[in-house]
Amino acid sequence: MTIRLLLADDHPVVRAGLRAVLDTEPDFAVVAEAATAERAVELAACEAVDVVLMDLQFGRGMHGSEATALITARPGAPRVLVLTTYDTDADILAAVEAGASGYLLKDAPPEELAAAVRTAAAGQSALAPAVALRLMDRMRTPAEALTKRELEVLQLVADGLSNQQISKELFLSQATVKSHLVHVYAKLGVDSRTSAVAAAATRRLIRTP
Repeated sequence: MTIRLLLADDHPVVRAGLRAVLDTEPDFAVVAEAATAERAVELAACEAVDVVLMDLQFGRGMHGSEATALITARPGAPRVLVLTTYDTDADILAAVEAGASGYLLKDAPPEELAAAVRTAAAGQSALAPAVALRLMDRMRTPAEALTKRELEVLQLVADGLSNQQISKELFLSQATVKSHLVHVYAKLGVDSRTSAVAAAATRRLIRTP
C-alpha cells in the first residue's frame, strides 16, 4: 500500500530535501506540497492524502498547530506528523492538543523519519525520543509543569507583548493574564517577567526571538 504525503513547509529547499529523502522509500508518494499553512489545509481537504508533514512556523501566516487542528477536525482526515526545529514544551503541547499524530525534529535521520511516517499512517503515535522524554517529565511532576495556557501567556511575554496585548490576543481579561503570570512565577521560582522568560528559555519551555 502506498502512503500518500503532503509536504507543508515555507522553505522550498527544505521541501526539496524532504522529497528527495522520501522518494527513496518504495511505499511513499509525495502527492502535494504547500508553502503556507493555509494552503496545506486546503490541499489536505481536496487531495487524497494519508499523512501531512507539517512545519510549525510559516512566517506571518497561520501557525502549523492551527492548521493541524483544522485538518484533523474533519472526518476521515489525514494524519499530521509535525516536522520542525522547535522542541519547546509550548510547541509540543500545542501540536499534540491540535491532533498531531507525531512530532519529529528536522535533524532526525532519514530512517527515523520514514518510520515515523509509517507509524503515523497506521494511526499510532510517532514521537521523537527527546519529545517523548519531555512529555514524560511533565507527567512525572504535574504540579511543577506549566499548563498550556501558562506557556501561551509566557511565550507572548517573550515576544514582547504587554498584559493588555496578551489579553486581546488570547481573549482573556487582564486580571486572568496577571493570574497566569503569578502562577508562572511561582512554578519557575522567579519574581519578574524578564526572569520568567530567561528561566523558561533555559528549560526549553518556550522559544525566544
